[in-house]
Amino acid sequence: MIPMWSFIKTLFERFMRHEIPDLAAQLSFYFLLSLFPFLLFAITLLAYLPLSTDYVLFMIGQYVPMESTDLVEENIRRVLDVQRPELLSFSLLFALWSASHGSYAIMRALNRAYDVEEERSFLRARVVAVLLILGMFVVFLVALILPVFGRALGLALFNVVGLSDEFLRMWHVIRWWISLFVIVLVFMYLYILAPNTTLRLREVWIGAVVAAMGWHLISLGFSYYVDNFANFTAMYGGIGGVVVFMLWLYLAGMMLLLGGEINSTLKLIRRSGS
Repeated sequence: MIPMWSFIKTLFERFMRHEIPDLAAQLSFYFLLSLFPFLLFAITLLAYLPLSTDYVLFMIGQYVPMESTDLVEENIRRVLDVQRPELLSFSLLFALWSASHGSYAIMRALNRAYDVEEERSFLRARVVAVLLILGMFVVFLVALILPVFGRALGLALFNVVGLSDEFLRMWHVIRWWISLFVIVLVFMYLYILAPNTTLRLREVWIGAVVAAMGWHLISLGFSYYVDNFANFTAMYGGIGGVVVFMLWLYLAGMMLLLGGEINSTLKLIRRSGS
């Protein structure tokens, strides 16, 4: 059994020595660079689904701070009102290209967490980077579709399959647990692939659970704080929405890196105690 105080002390020391806050700031920039083309792809895809533009904006507004919603509302309306297959393919390719920078940043950060150097070949590193990109896209898709559009999906299933009212009531709770479960699985996949060391599922699941739960709590808590207590528009003017979004990405990136640090710290303590 690992002593809790020893674990927390070692984790904090490694957290600061590995400059996790600085790396999270770097990740937030790369996330921002890649997320807008990805969201353009996701929103363009929504134009092919039987969802009205007003309903999509209403559902996004339930979970995204008001400043950020105002920032993208005009573009969302422009994209959703017309089906554009050429925009769909272009946005996906551009999202993959820009997101590769973020995946390399994750690989470097997790290599630092395990105190290893990147020794994989250029081709193998590229393959890993693409797999990490796809994993992060799954996270963003699940985070967008289930919490934001989960109610609409439940109603669609209810109408098409003819499920009971009890299912609809249970679905409002189940969709959050499904979202959390999928994100945990993707984070475990990221923590195994990204660092240049051999890891097993039992060595990464704790950090993945903490990171996924932190991701959800930070998203909900930060959105509530911005909507009710903070006035970023008055402080930053027209770029208030960008600042809000960058702060959220910064906290999300920090949780992702914290999960890797938790896993590496546990491995270090186990190895030193054996």
